[in-house]
Amino acid sequence: MSRFMKHLDPAFHYHTHEENTPNISASQTTTGTNKTPFKMSSQPKAITVTLRQIAKMIDHSLLHPTMTDADILNGLRICKKYSVATACVKPYLIPLVKKELEGTDVLICPVIGFPHGNSTTEVKVFEAEAAAAAGGKEIDMVINIGKALGGDWEYVSREIRQINQTVAKHGAILKVIFENDYLEEKHIIRLCEICSDIGVGFVKSSTGYGFVKQPDGKYSYKGATVPHLKIMRQYSKPEVQVKAAGGVRTLDDLLHVMSLGVTRIGATATAAIMEEAIRRGVTESPTTVEFKPIDGNSSGGY
Repeated sequence: MSRFMKHLDPAFHYHTHEENTPNISASQTTTGTNKTPFKMSSQPKAITVTLRQIAKMIDHSLLHPTMTDADILNGLRICKKYSVATACVKPYLIPLVKKELEGTDVLICPVIGFPHGNSTTEVKVFEAEAAAAAGGKEIDMVINIGKALGGDWEYVSREIRQINQTVAKHGAILKVIFENDYLEEKHIIRLCEICSDIGVGFVKSSTGYGFVKQPDGKYSYKGATVPHLKIMRQYSKPEVQVKAAGGVRTLDDLLHVMSLGVTRIGATATAAIMEEAIRRGVTESPTTVEFKPIDGNSSGGY
């Protein structure tokens, strides 16, 4: 059982306000060989959580290319204040982040091959080795998207396996970023199967920066969508966790994806999410809170 799931299981329940509707725990949502997608009701929905479970759902994202060291330090103060799962950072920041997070239970999550995944496998392995050796406990890597679209699954699988083996030597776990906006459902399913066979820690929907050019010439981005998250949970083995990144900006968004079996999100709106949870009465004791489902038309990005 993963470190996060140990926190999650005892008090995590999802239910709707419908007569005779049972509570559904995270382990009972659509997973593994169960190919029946979880159906969301149109009725009001609620979930029972603790404040710690919400905090430990969050990888606080500090990845924008314009962020200065002062911006990073401010972001790390947020990480420490709310005791989130990880600070998700660019690799050069690991020494600074390690120093600032010393004495906390917030882990360091560096990204590699980010955001486009186009480095050679050798470079990604080198980068992953360095990041894990420097103190990265969870490593987020981007797949070679062109190889996935071209159906070169041997290349994709070999690369993920090598990187997973590299980080595992240092006691770190791997999150594999698909960048779903570029992919079709068949690609997402195949990637889930590959990652399950390899035994990575997480499959992850997006980088937060995968903008797609539209017919009108403008670029847009959906990020983590409910249909894609359901597919990822459905076609990944139960022990492979799912991370939603891009477009999960509110407490309602977080609670909705949590109800689908997602166990981690990438977010910049951490403070707003946590303060909203406090305002709505979530405490360190199991608390039932209603949530509004994600709007299917919402845009992506962190």
